Amino acid sequence: MPELPEVELVARSLDRLVKGLRVESARLIRPGLAPENTPREFARSLRGARFEKVERRGKHILSKFDNGRVLITHLRMTGRFLLLPARKALPKHTHALFRLDDGRRLAFTDQRHFGLMKVVPLERLADARELRGLAPEPFSAEFTPVYLAAVLARTRKTLKDVLLDQTKVTGLGNIYAAEVLHLARVSPFSNASHLPRRQVTRLHRAILDVLGEALAHGSTMNVDPENIDGSYFGGGGYNRRWRVYDREGEPCPKCKAPIRRTSHAGRSTYFCARCQNC
Repeated sequence: MPELPEVELVARSLDRLVKGLRVESARLIRPGLAPENTPREFARSLRGARFEKVERRGKHILSKFDNGRVLITHLRMTGRFLLLPARKALPKHTHALFRLDDGRRLAFTDQRHFGLMKVVPLERLADARELRGLAPEPFSAEFTPVYLAAVLARTRKTLKDVLLDQTKVTGLGNIYAAEVLHLARVSPFSNASHLPRRQVTRLHRAILDVLGEALAHGSTMNVDPENIDGSYFGGGGYNRRWRVYDREGEPCPKCKAPIRRTSHAGRSTYFCARCQNC
């Protein structure tokens, strides 16, 4: 599932590609993609609207239009946007289609059917169920070591579970959580409320450093308009920079001990037992 840097890459790419274009027609092909909007409501809300800005909140893409509507999109496992020429055949699993006033079409495809869309009025965006419980953005003024310490002190969950909880820390998924915990030199299995303050400060710094380097990597990528999926993984991409994720048995880049993998809360957890005191 895309995490904050990948979703940011998609949002930035869409903003660059479609900002200023008008939607001549919008079609919800698979109603389950936007269960809170009927196909008629979906089409009527976006028809004739011009893209003003595309941005990100947490792992959600927010497409804002000049008619006061916002399209919330969550890519989930396999969701992606494609900006296609007028005559090009639509790919399989196209679930939503937007015809633009420059003759091109913006398609949304989703092989696994997990993606979600929702059209809401701008004045009600902050109250949307998808957004209202999200934690502060990692690079915002609100996300401080003091905030993180307070969040950790109020839970009995393991540290990794807290990092994956979008109401506590926004934007991290399984991959970046593993990288953050290794960089901070803390155990993913430790009780979050027992973390000493100096380690909380280190963890906060690691969150910003790991996400920051991934965002910097994304800023150098050339995204294909016909495949705006934000993938960092594969083809010689960002996966070569991973410290521990998906590197079971390989030497830790810091201490050379073998990286371990175990199943934790139904997910693979990668860590160095020596560096992270596991």
